[in-house]
Amino acid sequence: MTYGMRIAGINVIAGIDIDPDVKETYEKNNLGTTFIQADVFELTERDLAEYTGIKKNDDDLILIGCSPCQYWSIIRTDKKKSKKSKDLLKEFHRFVKYYNPGFVVVENVPGLEKKAEESGLKEFVDDLKNRGYKVHYDIFNLNEYGVPQTRKRFSLIASRVTDGIVNPEKEDYKPVVKDFIGKHNGFPEIPAGYTDESDFQHTSAKLSKENLEIIKKTPKKGGISVKKRKHFKGKGFPDSYSRMSWEKPAPTITTRFISFSNGRFGHPEEDRAISLREGATLQTFPKDYVFYAKTMAANARMIGNAVPPEFARRIGEAIMKEVSHGKK
Repeated sequence: MTYGMRIAGINVIAGIDIDPDVKETYEKNNLGTTFIQADVFELTERDLAEYTGIKKNDDDLILIGCSPCQYWSIIRTDKKKSKKSKDLLKEFHRFVKYYNPGFVVVENVPGLEKKAEESGLKEFVDDLKNRGYKVHYDIFNLNEYGVPQTRKRFSLIASRVTDGIVNPEKEDYKPVVKDFIGKHNGFPEIPAGYTDESDFQHTSAKLSKENLEIIKKTPKKGGISVKKRKHFKGKGFPDSYSRMSWEKPAPTITTRFISFSNGRFGHPEEDRAISLREGATLQTFPKDYVFYAKTMAANARMIGNAVPPEFARRIGEAIMKEVSHGKK
């Protein structure tokens, strides 16, 4: 979100995250933006002012909430581990009420809206409207916004300082996998288990002997393996042990996209899962954006959890466009 907003011309003062492993990646790719390692449940409104110098009722201030979304996700994970994070929107609401910024942006999974009472979304939206904000929110198909995935996200953009509804621009063309990765896009052919020591990070996960045989037999350009069809009916990830298609958008890039068994993450033609760099590129990170976590899995987690920068850029440009039309 930070990177895309910066490309749109917005001065991002700081970003807050509880995870120290993302600090180096955030700071080195967003020079001049401060990384605040903090638990927002413990961070006070005045603490944030001390860290950043922001003030109440600033018409130019944008507060953005992109909280972890595992609890509201449709992916079948252990909800006990993410139970605390389910209330992060309510914590974000606390900062919005205190600072009363010109703009508010929220990005999350569609499940946040489906359980609007429990997640705090209804109370959040009602309060924004009561305080004079024009609020627009929807479930966005990011493939309509320059992202080559079937990724759907809940996004909210609210303004109390402009007259119009702030809405990112769609485009007619929906990008597909071949528009972003492949040898024709600068991705050399590599085997499973390849380690790229350069900043390009075209590193692929190892495959067991069994899974290597499975992917070799999986039809190229979008095929589903025999193993998946025979043994995984109704269980696991619906598209696991499958290849991406050049001619279609990629599936949602999750935190486990480097794994052939965790979704349709097989390369369209090569006998491996997609690499770190391919996943990042399908998330619309530029090729010179470097990830600095110590393990491949940690880097994949950062990439999969991220808001695609291209979508963030379009949100930022929509805000800038509305501001250019003049404030109230």
